[in-house]
Amino acid sequence: MILSVNGVSLYYEKHGQGQPLIMVHGNGEDHTIFDQAVEKLRAHYTCYLIDSRDHGNSSKTNHLHYEDMAQDMLEFMERLQLDHVIFYGFSDGGIIGLLVAGKTDRIKALIISGANTDPSGIKPWFRRATQWIYRFHKDEKLALMLNELHISEEYLQTISCPVYVLAGSKDLILESHTNAIAKALPHSSLCIIPNEGHGSYIVHSDKIADWILSFRIT
Repeated sequence: MILSVNGVSLYYEKHGQGQPLIMVHGNGEDHTIFDQAVEKLRAHYTCYLIDSRDHGNSSKTNHLHYEDMAQDMLEFMERLQLDHVIFYGFSDGGIIGLLVAGKTDRIKALIISGANTDPSGIKPWFRRATQWIYRFHKDEKLALMLNELHISEEYLQTISCPVYVLAGSKDLILESHTNAIAKALPHSSLCIIPNEGHGSYIVHSDKIADWILSFRIT
């Protein structure tokens, strides 16, 4: 399905029934990374799997900004009149979730995996590798990761809904950075998942479904 919001067309799929669960992928991916998770989740939730702008089947753009991507999600919820939403975001999707959660009361709970609030939160070796690749490819998605996002502690403190902060023990995000995010949020729970990487428990995996269901959000 296609929904026009904020000057772009967002592609999304809808599965299951029950409380709305929005799921947003990471940088350079699309909704299909949740193919295994949704098979478990659809029995409990109405799952909205969205392709972010310039990803998957959504509109292509010349420039990418996290604030625009967050506004897309705000308008998506408004257009479909979704309330009591569980918002799950992986990596860039988690960043978008943090930006959205402080600007709406439509979100009942936010779950983020491997998110950062500043480029400095990315492990140095991965940041250097991404900078090297960007020198040759000038990909806007890489520029987004390298240059944008400076979410302040003061902003995080305005997020009133519960936030479940997840990361792998082998994540690409510094564990100290993940800890700082959880500490700044007023109502957060933190779990560092042993022996998991950035997306190993998420991309084409049903493990993230088990984590979402374990929070028993109603």
